[in-house]
Amino acid sequence: MEKRKTVYIAMSADIIHSGHINVINEGAKLGDVVIGVLTDEAVATYKRLPLLDYETRANILGSIKGVVGTVRQETLSYANNIRRLRPDYVVHGDDWASGVQSNIRREVIELLAEYGGRLVEIPYTQGVSTSQLEESLNSIHNTPDVRRAKLRRMLKIKPWIRVMEASNGLSGLIVEKTRIEDAETATVREFDAMWVSSLCDSTFKGKPDIELVDLTSRINTINEIMEVTSKPIILDGDTGGKLEHFFFNVRTLERLGVSAVIIEDKTGLKQNSLFGTEAKQVLDDPHEFAAKLRAGKQAQQTRDFMIFARLESLIAGMGIDDAMERAKIYLEEGGADGIMIHSREKDGSEIFEFLRRFRAYSPEVPVILVPTSYNQFTEEELHAAGANIIIYANHLLRSAYPAMASTARKILECSRSKEVDDVCLSIKEVLSLIPNKN
Repeated sequence: MEKRKTVYIAMSADIIHSGHINVINEGAKLGDVVIGVLTDEAVATYKRLPLLDYETRANILGSIKGVVGTVRQETLSYANNIRRLRPDYVVHGDDWASGVQSNIRREVIELLAEYGGRLVEIPYTQGVSTSQLEESLNSIHNTPDVRRAKLRRMLKIKPWIRVMEASNGLSGLIVEKTRIEDAETATVREFDAMWVSSLCDSTFKGKPDIELVDLTSRINTINEIMEVTSKPIILDGDTGGKLEHFFFNVRTLERLGVSAVIIEDKTGLKQNSLFGTEAKQVLDDPHEFAAKLRAGKQAQQTRDFMIFARLESLIAGMGIDDAMERAKIYLEEGGADGIMIHSREKDGSEIFEFLRRFRAYSPEVPVILVPTSYNQFTEEELHAAGANIIIYANHLLRSAYPAMASTARKILECSRSKEVDDVCLSIKEVLSLIPNKN
């Protein structure tokens, strides 16, 4: 009896539709279908986090008629599984000849040619779009429980998390939708989460950054962003306020679906950290700050919400020894989920030295960096030094203000608006920015 041919099909299949079933059915006509199920880590390199984890997706795909088994596919590249399984056929839809997966397709063809395997491409199923299905499921992505849990999932799956400031619904949409495709590496680069900054929130309201904008107003901003986006939110919680208040504020933020809050170990009237020692920076007693962190952790109702302790030792000129001692207290006494270390020094040397010492103490605790001052370092370099979350904390605000000021000045100079047409969106484009869900 002639041995059945082996057919390899790679899928993420978080959302299975008729197009996927058609590919599997066509593959089954050629032989025994083995599904290479992309791991959560592989999926996260080119699209949003899957709603279902790897094990669930593998079980679902393995139960489909015509599928004889599943294997892990650790990357978008098929290379390891093709070399190991040496399938007679690889089956895929014909929609990958261009775009981000074109190099993957080329690699598959070359690997199959080494031993006489064959690529079979199935015509794309018209009228079915995974992206449209995902869009229709945005209401599920955006529920408080799902949204709140995303940050912890990302920390387990992604090498580092890229975060951009969002201060209102419009900037939230920019963070949500901005992405670039890299065909060379078959990856998509986008922001993973949103940082709701007290500096930016205050500035957009025309207020100084001294904790003048209260939590009710901050929550209104969060709600505006959440209404039109689905990515996790990290809140700049300033000092956290009084311990008794922080307990209840954590409950409120958690209930909204915020993923994390970061509070800094300063006391008295807040002075922005980028002033450094030019302004009086008074650090809180580390044990009292740890008690505030502990109260917040005790307030939590779920395991998903995270509280990060922001170390201001370097900002206040207290040095790395002080920062390390505080970090240990905040983790061991306060139960903080991670730390954020801040510095205004442009050469990055004290940040890298802190990371070296902190990673010797704790290899696993998440560390957040805000490289506003030392922005010559790439994300890859910061991650290699020990960073898990990298926040671009105020760049949309800082780029928006000069653009708006320039436009206003030009209109005054020319006594008309014609000269600014080339730097303005058309009204039609403005209207299309906001999705109409009616």
